[in-house]
Amino acid sequence: PVRIHLTPDVGAPHRVECFSGCGLGERLTALVLSFRSPEPLDPGCLLERDAERSADRLGCAAVDFPVAVVLPAGGSGERMGLATPKQFCTILNRPLISFTIQAFERLSWIGTVVVVVAKENHDLMLNIVQKFNHTKAKVVHGGTTRHRSIFSGLQAFSSTTDSLTPKPKVVIIHDAVRPFVEEDLLLKITLAAKEQGASGAIRPLESTVIATTSEGYLDHSLERAKYRASEMPQGFLYDIIFQAYQRCSEFDFEFGTECLHLALQYCGTNAKLIEGPPTLWKVTYKRDLAAAEAIIKETLSMSACIIAGAEAEAVELAKALQKNLNMMETDVIPCAKESHTEYLSKTRNFIHISTTASNFLGTLDMAKRFDHARLYPVVVVWVRFHTSH
Repeated sequence: PVRIHLTPDVGAPHRVECFSGCGLGERLTALVLSFRSPEPLDPGCLLERDAERSADRLGCAAVDFPVAVVLPAGGSGERMGLATPKQFCTILNRPLISFTIQAFERLSWIGTVVVVVAKENHDLMLNIVQKFNHTKAKVVHGGTTRHRSIFSGLQAFSSTTDSLTPKPKVVIIHDAVRPFVEEDLLLKITLAAKEQGASGAIRPLESTVIATTSEGYLDHSLERAKYRASEMPQGFLYDIIFQAYQRCSEFDFEFGTECLHLALQYCGTNAKLIEGPPTLWKVTYKRDLAAAEAIIKETLSMSACIIAGAEAEAVELAKALQKNLNMMETDVIPCAKESHTEYLSKTRNFIHISTTASNFLGTLDMAKRFDHARLYPVVVVWVRFHTSH
């Protein structure tokens, strides 16, 4: 934990008496130095405002039907040039596939995540699920090709007697080595799939596509503006994609790669295409692991839960931090209680503002209870006020 001690001085900035630096702590320095004693505020208003902000977020309100995910993860990772398949390569002491699973598990409106792996990696995957507490993940064996593995994942839902894998209305198919998928895009894909029957993410082409002659010379090039790269995730009405796989040929199973094409060819369902963000890239080569690690480290510092004590100074400082911290998402709660588990369970960084050590220890206990450290590094910053008389 980082500890910041503040001594109130009415009408003047507070002094930072003790500070231990970290990435998140450095962001606090300028803010606490410029903070002044406020008029008393009701800490409950912070939670009310945050609840209103949460209600505006995309998610549960828009998805009132069951959604599941299939993650084909049976690849050998030949292009990576490593003995370990890329989905099991470690980043920050955690397998890459675990980050991808978490991207879906953190969304309350997504149910089961079926992870399809080669038979020889089944036990390895089960250990990952257990170690990193992936409560929504179910592991099944894949096939010898990508399409065979996806079909195996879809078949996990076909048995209505298995309560762990209830049949979804919409199923999302995604790559196990694309960990950076955002809720906004997933929601768009899911809703479009429900309405249209199929949907998929696309990105502009980064390079011009050319055709060559058999002798190795340029034949012609495509007009790049007219074409897009097909990406993941892709969403489908479960009945449509399952039927498409039941009808497709052995050639499709052996050499096909495009799920959207199967839905169109065998079920007549034309997919709605949605442009995705640049973060949809997947880990393909060894150098991509370093890039993925850099993105994950940056993401870890981009959200915080500010826990404010009942003191007026603590409430006002929490309000100032929420307004000024350059983070994607900052929640404020009055104290670390069981009723606030939604905020505490999803947060990587905690900023506790109080005048006593006992309240701070309560925050540490809550962080330990959710066992965050199994998933990612956790930073706890304690801002403690020393009241002078």
